Amino acid sequence: MSEFRWRLADEERDGQPALFGVDGLTGPQRGTGRLSGLEFLHVAAKRILNEVPAQSRMPFRWTINVYRGCSHACAYCLAGDTRVLLANGRSKQIARLRVGDRVYGTVKEGRTRKYVPTAVLAHWQTTKPAFRVDLSGGTNIVASSDHRFLTARGWRQVDVLAPGDRLAGMGGFDDPEANSPLRVDAVHSLDVLLPMYDITTGTGDFIANGVVSHNCFARPTHEYLGLDIGDDFERKIVVKINAVERVRAELADPNWTREGVAMGTNTDPYQRCEGKYKLTRGVVEALTERGNPFSILTKSALVLRDLDLISAAARRTEVTVNFSIGTLDERVWRATEPGTPHPRRRIEAMRQLAAAGVSTGALIAPVLPGLSDSPEQLAEVAEAIRAAGGRVMGTVPLHLRPGVREHFLGWLARFDPDLHADYLRRYAKSSYAPAQYAERIRGLVAENGAAGRAPANGSPELLFRSDRPGR
Repeated sequence: MSEFRWRLADEERDGQPALFGVDGLTGPQRGTGRLSGLEFLHVAAKRILNEVPAQSRMPFRWTINVYRGCSHACAYCLAGDTRVLLANGRSKQIARLRVGDRVYGTVKEGRTRKYVPTAVLAHWQTTKPAFRVDLSGGTNIVASSDHRFLTARGWRQVDVLAPGDRLAGMGGFDDPEANSPLRVDAVHSLDVLLPMYDITTGTGDFIANGVVSHNCFARPTHEYLGLDIGDDFERKIVVKINAVERVRAELADPNWTREGVAMGTNTDPYQRCEGKYKLTRGVVEALTERGNPFSILTKSALVLRDLDLISAAARRTEVTVNFSIGTLDERVWRATEPGTPHPRRRIEAMRQLAAAGVSTGALIAPVLPGLSDSPEQLAEVAEAIRAAGGRVMGTVPLHLRPGVREHFLGWLARFDPDLHADYLRRYAKSSYAPAQYAERIRGLVAENGAAGRAPANGSPELLFRSDRPGR
């Protein structure tokens, strides 16, 4: 293990306490069977309950992540049309970057930073709730809540940025102002899930829409250990083997006030190795024994393995598990989302959770004009969610931002030329559907006994909604 700088785990970096001690490291253990290609590094964690910064807008204060790294490889941060500064002085949309491209990053020299060319080492994509950061000089950036930008106060996540914060950089590339101010005016939830992208660079950062931007939130946790935040993040999974023991001790602390705990905020608690280690189940057992409220966010059907335990917890305290369903129309689903699980399977999973007494729901998004927006189609989804025992968390029409726009419209031109012409008219002046259209589809959903808007906290995939320390 000498090639890894494990001593970093015992140091405090950027004000963050050590994650675990060097003495707790064992391994690696190589996965077999369906876990082939993965390595598991066992550690003894110093703490399991992690506090979210007090200024965060997230609807929870405490998180648990029993794994570091994720074989799902799904932590991404910026909208696809975000332009990244290339080493040749030009810029390119982050969605179109490729491994090996040369971009500008920064290196710290004393108390200042200077721009230096660096290579793109990795590139990823996923879908996450979107937030827009508006800056005083006209620049705006669409990012996920956990993306980090460099400010006068150091690296700050989107969800803790405040009006007046000064970001580092030169301003938006499409803004002709040479001295474009970079003070935060506002941060808005767009109440929609959007394709998000991130890259790994040799410097650990890059220039996004003229602002110094850190590599993704979850992957740099591997960097603290001397591991690569690209392939290593996906293949070398740090397993906190004492997670259940530690969480039991921390929940028993007299100072613990039984606040809600969100699971799955960094890496998926039900990623593949959970089938081997069952740490998430052990943590859920501990939370249940204490009657402590919690939420689970996952992309894996493995959550149903623990349905008996989760339902038992829901009988004692507040528990949430949620989904996202755009349509139940078989033709539309196969045409537009052929790589996703069948929406009926998501409905069935919701049904099983709701039948077991677990609070669940779904975001109806994206609604596709002319494809999935008829009263009958919307009613079918809303009624299915309601019949399954869930609630509609929001209804959001399709957004066609640059990058996504070209890809989707290119496909639509081949699929339905007449509808393609309609979209060109409908989205001629904006990436967003007209406000009247959005209100109409929300109204259609509301007529079917379901709420039409996303929750006020702005996160379509609501993790936890509670402002009290338990029941």
